[in-house]
Amino acid sequence: MNQKTQSIHPLYDLFLQQLTKEKRLVRYAQLFIFIAFFLFWEISSRLNWIDPLIFSAPSRVGQLMVENLLNGSLWYHMRITVFETLAGFLIGTLVGILLAFLLWYSKRFSNIIDPYLVVFNALPKVALGPIIIVALGPGYGSIITMGAIICVIVSALVIYNGFYSVDANYLKVLSSFGSSKWQNFTEAVLPSTLPTIISTFKVNVGLSWVGVIVGEFLVASKGLGYIIVYGFQVFNFTLVLYSLVLIAFAAALMYQGVAYFEKWLLKKVH
Repeated sequence: MNQKTQSIHPLYDLFLQQLTKEKRLVRYAQLFIFIAFFLFWEISSRLNWIDPLIFSAPSRVGQLMVENLLNGSLWYHMRITVFETLAGFLIGTLVGILLAFLLWYSKRFSNIIDPYLVVFNALPKVALGPIIIVALGPGYGSIITMGAIICVIVSALVIYNGFYSVDANYLKVLSSFGSSKWQNFTEAVLPSTLPTIISTFKVNVGLSWVGVIVGEFLVASKGLGYIIVYGFQVFNFTLVLYSLVLIAFAAALMYQGVAYFEKWLLKKVH
């Protein structure tokens, strides 16, 4: 028994070393691509390989970022957009999960609503922006609604397909032991589709940012979307790229937050 245990340990240690090495290699490659991109951008701008008026340069964007950080405008605009995006993300995702549950729970409701979901999903959500703004007014409500509405249908359809793909025979076995439909959902369907739900969270990070930024394009007088529009109006593309860098940074942090939530949730479940 001891010899078998000792023979397993070196193999396991070797596996852990290879796994650590692979993770380190991936991190180094990601860092290299990140640095190489900004270095190439800076060199291209300085040597006029690209038009510095249109594409600016990382040094100019960084200088503008420091100036706006010191005068407080960076945090002012960024916290508004981040708040709107988080609110739209959470509302859209939770409503999508609820709608998916209703579609799974009631076959009649699913048959009635399904064609409307398909049609609504095909509509360009951005085109609904002016209607939402007129209905809710030019404020946080309309922008958050834009961020939420772009997530709802995608979440509902993807998660519902995940619910529906759970083995029907397994559910029949549970029902034969007297479990209710709600118990089937909480004990079998929901745990089985957690990876699908988390994947939907990750997709919704990007979708919520798109919805909020478009909403700010249309109606806002503050926020990162407003800064992009203002930068185009005054032909200041450094300001535009500065906003895009902040959006990319905030979206990456939000995505990492979802990834950490995924790890925590899977540990709790298992």
